[in-house]
Amino acid sequence: MAKARSPVTRNSCTVFFLIIAIWNNTQPSEETGSSAILSNHFLNKVPKNLPAETTVLDLSQNNISELQISDFSSILRLQVLNLSRNVIRELDFSVFQYNGNLEHLDLSHNRLQTLSCHAMLSLLRLDLTYNSYTDMPICSKTDMPKLQYLGLSAKRLQGSDLSALGHLQLDTLFLSLEDLSEYKAASITVFNIKTIQIVFHPRRDFHILTDLELSGTESLELFNIHDEQVSELRMFLLKLSRSGRLLNLTLNKMQSSWEDFIDVLQAAWGTTVEHLVISNAAWMDATNKNNFNHTKTSLKSLEIKDTVIVTIKADPQYMYRIFSEMNITALTISGAKLIHMLCPSKPSHFTYLCFSYNTLTDTVFENCNNLTLLETLILSGNQLTRLMKMSLMARHMKSLKHLDLSHNLLQHEVHEKRCQWGENLVELNLSSNVLSDSVFHCLPVNIQKLDLQNNQISSIPNMAVELRALQELNLASNRLTDLPGCGQFRSLRLLNTETNSIFTPTSQFYQTCQSIREVKAEHNPFMCSCEIREFIDIRKQGLVVLVGWPESYLCEYPEDIRGLQLQDFHVSELVCNTTLLVAVVLVITVVLAAIISFLCIYLDIPWYLKMMWQWTQVKHRIWKNNPEEVFDNMEFHAFISYSKHDSDWVKNVLIPNLEKEDGSIRICQHERNFIAGKSIVENIIDCIEKSYRSIFVLSPNFVQSEWCHYELYFAHHKLFQENNNSLILLLLEPIPPYIIPAKYYKLKALMAKRTYLEWPTEKSKQGLFWANLRAAIHIRLPENE
Repeated sequence: MAKARSPVTRNSCTVFFLIIAIWNNTQPSEETGSSAILSNHFLNKVPKNLPAETTVLDLSQNNISELQISDFSSILRLQVLNLSRNVIRELDFSVFQYNGNLEHLDLSHNRLQTLSCHAMLSLLRLDLTYNSYTDMPICSKTDMPKLQYLGLSAKRLQGSDLSALGHLQLDTLFLSLEDLSEYKAASITVFNIKTIQIVFHPRRDFHILTDLELSGTESLELFNIHDEQVSELRMFLLKLSRSGRLLNLTLNKMQSSWEDFIDVLQAAWGTTVEHLVISNAAWMDATNKNNFNHTKTSLKSLEIKDTVIVTIKADPQYMYRIFSEMNITALTISGAKLIHMLCPSKPSHFTYLCFSYNTLTDTVFENCNNLTLLETLILSGNQLTRLMKMSLMARHMKSLKHLDLSHNLLQHEVHEKRCQWGENLVELNLSSNVLSDSVFHCLPVNIQKLDLQNNQISSIPNMAVELRALQELNLASNRLTDLPGCGQFRSLRLLNTETNSIFTPTSQFYQTCQSIREVKAEHNPFMCSCEIREFIDIRKQGLVVLVGWPESYLCEYPEDIRGLQLQDFHVSELVCNTTLLVAVVLVITVVLAAIISFLCIYLDIPWYLKMMWQWTQVKHRIWKNNPEEVFDNMEFHAFISYSKHDSDWVKNVLIPNLEKEDGSIRICQHERNFIAGKSIVENIIDCIEKSYRSIFVLSPNFVQSEWCHYELYFAHHKLFQENNNSLILLLLEPIPPYIIPAKYYKLKALMAKRTYLEWPTEKSKQGLFWANLRAAIHIRLPENE
């Protein structure tokens, strides 16, 4: 059954892929080569068909038991090789003799028992941990002159075993002693290694710490410090010389009581250590013991992570006071379930404080005037509720520049008192709270970077606080429906609005966001219409960088193009530009009108239409008035009234074309049908009464004739008396209105109100003219006796 491993070894695959990423980023693009990831492929041997250009090869988590020179001789460019979690028992480094570029080799979690060294001049990182070695497998400096990282583990250890490591000049030495079963006490002197990581056996105490002597080491990380080793750790810290070089100390998975924890912390206080990290320690119940000596120390930062500190039976004031009175510059207590933190009793040295993921409330640092040097304060992941209270807290921190209040329950109401922030605050993180639009009424005026991600903001109020210095604004994961303007943020250069409900940018965005250079608006339900074109154009013009373009910018509406990338959406300029559309329509209308007018004039279409209309109206009247009806008193189809100056046209053209040889139409003409002995007036009236229609041949001569006027008068009188359409006006020649005498007002009225026939001079039109005229006077009259 596999044994439980420390966090360092459990994440070996993650570390390997991190190495790959770092390696890829540091290589020239033309020499990148290729990667072969064959992890967990149930392989028993190294594949023989690997590409010659392979530079990264991952064979982890397979069943490979043996390695041969031929396995890697064809991939001469190999630089990263992961063989962890296989079943390899023996290894001779000569199998890599043709891989002169190999830099990273991971052989952890195998069954190696023997190791034969061979020159590997390019190797930088070698991991041999969690194998079956009895003694530490160590090669000489000449075999691996460039080695920077070395991971070792064994079942048996003597202090002298590590003496050879002093010649390697490593950057990092990782010693896994979890499987250690035998230890021969001796002085363990480690030379020229900058960073040492040691994982102890979780239940055994071999007193290794008391034998450990550091020389040249700057960072020490210890895992699995349990109760029996705490006192050794304290003694180890006490013997560290002030002239030593140890600067960074990390204690991971330490199990101790509160008293032992304070003793270790006090011991580290007097060393050369500048940065102390205590991570994943056991649950500790603080007591009333408060004899911590805050004397002069080299320590600059203390970080306590994922270590629950509570006060079940004691007064919490004692525990708070230990931390608040520390004369260091940086303090982190994260994930410790703290419910409060005291304000220092005197001006503090703190420039950095982090109390994230505790249970602090709005009363933290209330009216605290002794944090005047504090520049960074992190209170994320607590129980803070009122933004206005946080502003009053920050007001007393005169040097505060960076404030993180994310992952709380903060909200702000417009009717609350005015917020008062410190003047030097330039970065504020309010993400993951319950803030609404009203937050823009409670912001520091000199802020430069503002994070409001994951809140409930739907818009930016017009009356919001003007933030002239703001350069970066994060509004991701809110409720925005359009891309906001920058009216209150004239210096804004970066805007993040991804994952909102934005359909389209507003006109204010284009008008007010002149300084913006980068926009993140991915994953929004964009409406692909005319309004989105300008948003796409600003990217094409290079005015703004759209992060994630084009993959994360898709059309959501209308549904028929859902999923289409914005860069592939096209719509005509004519459809979107109303002014241009109106202008084009007007131009087309004018052109069509001009063409129609030209055709009408050239082809005389109005005349034909007018004549067709008249013919249709006559046919309608005949049908309506029963054309078979016989008028007993009618003798003529039409009476013709004309000027004597137009008699030639009437006698030679009009009458012959109306009176055909069949005698179907009879015309009344005064020269031949007036009865002698009667007055002219009596003859005119008699002819009009006996005629079905009265045809008036109009011309400039007609308006000058007195008798013509009488005839028109009587015909007009009959028109009103019998309520019929007996008048037919025939325009022989155009009559200018100004030549019609004023006394002939009836003629003017008739010409203005009634439709008249025009005599066409073109012969092609005369046939239709005669047809219309005959149709107008056609009626069945009694046969002459």
